[in-house]
Amino acid sequence: MTQPHEDVARYRANLQDEIDSAALYRAMAEEERSPEIAELYLRLAQVEESHAAFWRRRIGKLVGVEPAPRPSWRARVMIWATQRLGVNAVLPTVMNQEATNRTMYDSQREAQGTALPAQERSHARLLAHLASRSRHGWNGARYAQLEGRHGAGGGNTLRAVVLGVNDGLVSTLSLVMGVAGAAFSSSTVLMTAAAGALAGACSMAMGEWISVQSSRELYQRQIEAERDELEHVPAEEKEELVLIYQAKGFSPEEARTIASRVISDKDSALDTLVREELGINPDDLGGSAWAAAGSSFLVFLLGALVPAAPLLLLEGEQAIVASAAASGVGLFAIGAAITVFTGGGAFRSGLRQLAIGAAAAAVTYGAGMLFGVAIH
Repeated sequence: MTQPHEDVARYRANLQDEIDSAALYRAMAEEERSPEIAELYLRLAQVEESHAAFWRRRIGKLVGVEPAPRPSWRARVMIWATQRLGVNAVLPTVMNQEATNRTMYDSQREAQGTALPAQERSHARLLAHLASRSRHGWNGARYAQLEGRHGAGGGNTLRAVVLGVNDGLVSTLSLVMGVAGAAFSSSTVLMTAAAGALAGACSMAMGEWISVQSSRELYQRQIEAERDELEHVPAEEKEELVLIYQAKGFSPEEARTIASRVISDKDSALDTLVREELGINPDDLGGSAWAAAGSSFLVFLLGALVPAAPLLLLEGEQAIVASAAASGVGLFAIGAAITVFTGGGAFRSGLRQLAIGAAAAAVTYGAGMLFGVAIH
């Protein structure tokens, strides 16, 4: 059993956390441009203030005086950032804090039988939804993508291909130049290039598979957790749906009506919560890990083929010069291709990419020469 002074210290920590959250949410409400979202932040502040009053009364019963702490320096810094940089600049940090604190009252006996634990979990879910909305909502960047001025629409896959080819080209070119600098035979250079290209492609494929598969498994765990909450605390999930629809601009009455209709069908409710709260598409889950691995393997080899191909056709110094020349053309082409996504000047970007690749090749060639001198 805890001692009274230990309880007071815990109560004071809880109180300070609630005071900080309430002050920050009020600042976010003042700076938020959307009236609907500002109202949600204000409601969060009011709930946190009621939590603060709960702990203030607890402290007063033990020490005789109810404290009135000010927001901490961390909260004041966050408020300053909100006022200077806007709500969306601090929202991810606030979301992470709420996610960390979502279970803070589950094991505190004073909170048992109160609304505190459920409200903290609800706050974490709401902040996660608002953060997802700020990242994926209707904004200037999305309008520019649709309008086409910035040339950014749907370029992620193509960009991944270009960068994968670049990785294969630069790494294989650097390997070829390093071995050439050490003055090894043409057959050794060719075998080294082939082995390096294959090893790099396998490494890229494995890394991509792990990345995508890990994301899929994380999404699946999040969906199962949401399913469990829907099964055991449907009232909390309904309130979350109400907040989600209010965040979309519906009135409280409309939001509650829609939420009641959605929650009546558990499959529909789970699909809605997963998409709106977690930002996950349950029909996709990030795509196929094997397809991602296979494509990474192929594009890396495609890039590696540029410096390696001349080594199959020529020998000696001619092969090395041809490999460097082909790689230079390839690097310039990749730099120019990148401007499809950035909108910059193709010639300048091509020269920059060529210079970076040449610098990498020069470093490995110099290292190879030093290594060759050392072993001869």
